[in-house]
Amino acid sequence: MNMTEAKSDWIKLALREHEGALVRYAAQLTGDLDRARDVVQDTFLRLCAEDPAQLDGHLAEWLFTVCRNRARDIKRKEQRMKPLDDIELETHASREHSPAAQAEHNESAGHARQFLQHLPPNQREVVRLKFQNGLSYKEIAHITNLSVSNVGFLIHTALKTLRQQMAKQDGTI
Repeated sequence: MNMTEAKSDWIKLALREHEGALVRYAAQLTGDLDRARDVVQDTFLRLCAEDPAQLDGHLAEWLFTVCRNRARDIKRKEQRMKPLDDIELETHASREHSPAAQAEHNESAGHARQFLQHLPPNQREVVRLKFQNGLSYKEIAHITNLSVSNVGFLIHTALKTLRQQMAKQDGTI
């Protein structure tokens, strides 16, 4: 296999592994799914110019950082952002639930998404990077230009706030 084929395979693998998560992330940042797809396409075009050896071990960090920066550039240019309520994300249950259990789960998830919208943007972003994209605190710190301890603090504060809001909703407080 020559170097061109190896790089092509590397890019295809990166696309297969990270495209969905990047589109969701970019959609959250831009508020528009079509714009998010453009951001991700630009991210992967930039990846084509990179040396795989330079990104070995931190490809996800690099992709999310480039995606974030590109989305922010677009936001700054347009000076407006649509509410995230307009974005529909698919969810897949791992097991079949009864209709009542599924309805309760959907209602709870809907409440959680609503409460998440009321968090400050920096808390919302780190929570999504952690729980929707499975990134480590260190990766999130690199992507957001925050310290690891600041990322931990933001996540802790966000989760505490969300728990309190959910408890109030359930009437347990």
